Amino acid sequence: MRNFFIDKLIKNTKKNNKNFLIVGDLGYNVIEGFAKKFPKNFLNVGVAEQNMAGLAAGIASEGYRVFIYSIANFPTFRCAEQIRNDIDYHNLSVNVISVGSGFSYGNLGYSHHAIQDYGLIRMFPNFAIHSPGDISELNGCLEYIFASNHPNYLRLDKSKYNQNEFRKINLKPGKLIKKLSYKKNNNKTILMTGACHNLLNKLKKIDEFKDYDINSLPIWGSKYKKKLNKFFEKYKKVITLEDHVLDSGFGTWALESNLNLKKSQIDCIAYDNLNIKVAGNKLYLEDLSLKNNYYYKKIKNL
Repeated sequence: MRNFFIDKLIKNTKKNNKNFLIVGDLGYNVIEGFAKKFPKNFLNVGVAEQNMAGLAAGIASEGYRVFIYSIANFPTFRCAEQIRNDIDYHNLSVNVISVGSGFSYGNLGYSHHAIQDYGLIRMFPNFAIHSPGDISELNGCLEYIFASNHPNYLRLDKSKYNQNEFRKINLKPGKLIKKLSYKKNNNKTILMTGACHNLLNKLKKIDEFKDYDINSLPIWGSKYKKKLNKFFEKYKKVITLEDHVLDSGFGTWALESNLNLKKSQIDCIAYDNLNIKVAGNKLYLEDLSLKNNYYYKKIKNL
């Protein structure tokens, strides 16, 4: 996903020289193509994430569309105050690019586990959260970002994807992507966001879920909850799926979206916070962090 993002940014910047990329001394072997082609639109600020966010706000105020790029929690939690006060408060065109969603960098430990970032960004009312689950969704997210004039948070999975295997999807906040339609007028669905394909494939093997529709929601956020009204009118049973902790995550956002309607029964598959001191590969940490979840217990018993 990282390479696809940079390739798309290069192509768009050839048409729009108001794109600006800032990195925090990370992204090597990925961002060099952009830096060489557009040296006047690129800046490496070093290990100074607060400065990176502040600079991004200043440059965006001069009419640029700015992208700040770093690993997992570094462009989010380290500069949360600058994101809140400088970027979101002024509703500037700054796009926070976080690489390594969920446990993508699992072996590097808790400092690199991006499992609480939804909770932070959800609190900023002007941000749209982009959590693509594949290259097609990433392409749609980027097309939306290139046309937008408000802050965006783009969460990239570190897995490798075939960059040629994507189809054009027109995306906007709250727009659902139907991955599987089991039958006409079905009232049960799995609703996912982000890179949850390993979990989804396991879930589909459980008899209870074989007749569920599957929907993906790549773009969502604080001010887009009402966009799901029609969705909750249709589906009476919803299972949410995400690579994030339950607290302040996507599933609880869906619960809040349904709070006034009370039309759907919503159950969430998400990580717990009980094993945050453990390092390991993504699959190992997923098993550990989902072991208390009712539905994941069914998966483990397959």
